[in-house]
Amino acid sequence: MGPTRRRADHARQVADLLRRQIVHGHFPRGQLPLEAALAREFGASRNTVREALGLLREEGLVERCPGVGTTVAREKYPHGLHRLLGLAETLHEHGEVTNQVRTMTLMEPPRAVSHRLDLPAGEQVVYLERLRRLNGLPLSLDLTYLVRDVGEPLFDADLEHNDIFVLLESITGKPLGTAELTLEAVNADAHTAAVLDAPPGAALLMVERLTHLADSRPVDLEFIRFRGDRLTMRGHLNRATDKE
Repeated sequence: MGPTRRRADHARQVADLLRRQIVHGHFPRGQLPLEAALAREFGASRNTVREALGLLREEGLVERCPGVGTTVAREKYPHGLHRLLGLAETLHEHGEVTNQVRTMTLMEPPRAVSHRLDLPAGEQVVYLERLRRLNGLPLSLDLTYLVRDVGEPLFDADLEHNDIFVLLESITGKPLGTAELTLEAVNADAHTAAVLDAPPGAALLMVERLTHLADSRPVDLEFIRFRGDRLTMRGHLNRATDKE
């Protein structure tokens, strides 16, 4: 039991390092080195490398074909966390983002939404639900609550080809300022999985984001479910060095 457990630990470490190389495009032709070469690179046994590749295969990141070897199964697109950008702005180098509006309506929101948007109880908001695709493939399901004065003009806007952020700045004549962000992992319920064309229970990246105008007014509360097999989050963090 001990040696098996140690090999499993090492395989997980190798899988983490390989995953990063795949996501950052270290294998532009999609072909991974042979197991023996990977074993030398990571100082691991071939059994450990084989187990690591098995973990990545279970994630859907690689395919292992007899006579061909291990190849990258699909590309994962980088989503930066260090700037406040819309999805199309973020992924413009990787293709075209299109938006299918599934629902758009005026509604009286739950109290929790009113509280986040700093609205009095009973004041309506614009509720918007979109399926977002990159190069035709489902990428995210976005549920958005917008304060009424900035949300209502969106009924006449081209939501299929534009980010909400770009439209909001045009409508208000003001730049967006800051956003509060929460990121967690969730499993796809049956309905969400069907919309995103993902297996039921698949791992999703769940982003809750409250966006403010530059004057600090909250205007946009979003709950975004990303396909975890098609997107990776990246950012740059600085450790504060100010001394009291």
